[in-house]
Amino acid sequence: MGTNTDWLTQPDALLRLGTADPLIPHHVVRWDRGVRTEREDMIAEEAPVTIVYNDIPHVVMMATPTNLIDFTLGFSITEGLIRSPADMLAIACVPHERGMEMQATVAPECMEVINGRTRRLSGRTGCGVCGSDSVDAVLRPVSEVPDGRAVSGLAIHRALDGLVAQQELNRSAGAVHAAGWAGFDGRVSLVREDVGRHNALDKLIGAVLTRRIDPQAGFVVVTSRASFEMVHKTAMLGASLLVTVSGATALAVRMAHQANLTLCGFTRQESHTVYTHAWRVVA
Repeated sequence: MGTNTDWLTQPDALLRLGTADPLIPHHVVRWDRGVRTEREDMIAEEAPVTIVYNDIPHVVMMATPTNLIDFTLGFSITEGLIRSPADMLAIACVPHERGMEMQATVAPECMEVINGRTRRLSGRTGCGVCGSDSVDAVLRPVSEVPDGRAVSGLAIHRALDGLVAQQELNRSAGAVHAAGWAGFDGRVSLVREDVGRHNALDKLIGAVLTRRIDPQAGFVVVTSRASFEMVHKTAMLGASLLVTVSGATALAVRMAHQANLTLCGFTRQESHTVYTHAWRVVA
């Protein structure tokens, strides 16, 4: 297995690894108001990504083949497979004809947890729970996030606009979700895209961690609904606010309440709905 023991101090160089072409040209026939045209469109790639820990295959996820270093770290953290980025000793990417294999070297003491939770099924696109062995593994408790600070509605909408503006893959091909990291002024400094909303968030979390950004220095904004997995992953990061474009499930609301996390949904134009811990969102 390839090693890179100082990978945490060189994120920008390593983020270029584990990346295949995320957009593929394809000839299409388009009908618009009864007029037929033929053209070449760009479509979003979707590839199997196998995550291997200490030479033991763990799961195959369907994902956009970009930022897979971020993805592997974020997935490992949010799944509770490692305790902190320090447990990830090295990550190497091995491309195959039909996908990518992410070979992760982790601290030996993490392997008992990993072996006990190795998934029996391949994950569908961004599937957050596919192949999990039990309900307990799916509904793992998370620690309460710190109270943090309040954020204005103006900053929330500025963040959403900034996220949409930086969706390069989606602008070219559509069919791609995004997750962004915003400061309390609403300025988006990191964006990660993927065909799966869970994957996009895992990539973002990996990027935040490799850059050693304080999870209490901003908030997460995503172009999807608020499922319980999205809440769980945000709470695992330690951020105290999750902003989503669509609505929330009842389980997501209950989990956000228990985790002391503010959940904001239906964030569109000049409106938003705050489901939990509304004190963090001010006019």
